[in-house]
Amino acid sequence: MREQPQKRPRALTEPISIEAVPISTNDRIAVLGSGSWGTALAVQLARAGKPTIMWGIESQEIAAMAKSRINSTYLPDVNFPDGLDVTSDFEEAISGTDDALVVVPSHAFRETLQRVAALSSPPQFVAWATKGFESESGLLPHQVADEVLGAEMLTAVLSGPTFAAEVGLGLPSAIAVASRNPDYALRLAHMMTTDNFRAYPSKDVVGVEVGGATKNVLAIGAGISDGLGFGANTRVALITRGLMEMTRLGLALGAQKDTFMGLSGMGDLVLTCTDNQSRNRRFGLGLAKGADVEEARKAIGQTVEGYYAARAVRIVASRLDVEMPIVEEIYKVIYEGMSPQEAVVNLMRRPITPE
Repeated sequence: MREQPQKRPRALTEPISIEAVPISTNDRIAVLGSGSWGTALAVQLARAGKPTIMWGIESQEIAAMAKSRINSTYLPDVNFPDGLDVTSDFEEAISGTDDALVVVPSHAFRETLQRVAALSSPPQFVAWATKGFESESGLLPHQVADEVLGAEMLTAVLSGPTFAAEVGLGLPSAIAVASRNPDYALRLAHMMTTDNFRAYPSKDVVGVEVGGATKNVLAIGAGISDGLGFGANTRVALITRGLMEMTRLGLALGAQKDTFMGLSGMGDLVLTCTDNQSRNRRFGLGLAKGADVEEARKAIGQTVEGYYAARAVRIVASRLDVEMPIVEEIYKVIYEGMSPQEAVVNLMRRPITPE
């Protein structure tokens, strides 16, 4: 049994007033995670005029970034703005900050929050761009945050149809920012928005998180479909039926239906299923071409979130008695050795039911 975290009254007891709390302050924001997405968001925040410090766990890589002012591993074409600093010292990154943005893989999310909670003076506001259910518990990120940081902490989630490379290059992009405190969502949206990047506030934390978790699994399926040469008809059918599965799961968890027709639902699903910048899609392509799971993962060179999400989504769907046949077949391909071809046959032979 997990030890229950000590609750600390760090959050404001009343909703934030945008007028009362300036959206452009001299206080820096700490971005925890220096992968492609963490780097892109750190660059975006600095471009928006927010002094930003990005933390990464690999000290040699961080030292190289500090010297070259680029992340040569993940975003080699993106120069760091003047307002962005980097460090491998966790306490240095967090010290003196009111805001933290966690951008680590889902399997490292709890551990990172635990490090935040252990600080003598943790930030007042914690947001994350981590996507996926926790593998062991089946908890959504906000539920993990409630356990670790306390439910009184002001938190938010960022998700939407955004590839890191395009955000880093300053191409026009849009994202959803969801919080149970609507004033915090609005504050964070203002902090990030520039002429080429627009953030839309939302109150549906569950819907935004379910979309971000489930779309990665479905993108593996889209990669498998295209890798097998099944064409546009199959891809669109998979996306459309996948959206239905995502929505059913979200509604069972208390999400709002309209969220799944927005940026963090349909938008992110279409993006990650149709473009080869998606690691999950490329992973599915590799499986379709005959690579085994570990070979396909290794070929990507970064975390394939859908690999972890397939197990977690299946667990949650089973617990809630939510039917997700596409997710089920993708799970069998990844974890039970089923061939991609057999998975497709199983889906096509399902009993006819009303749409």
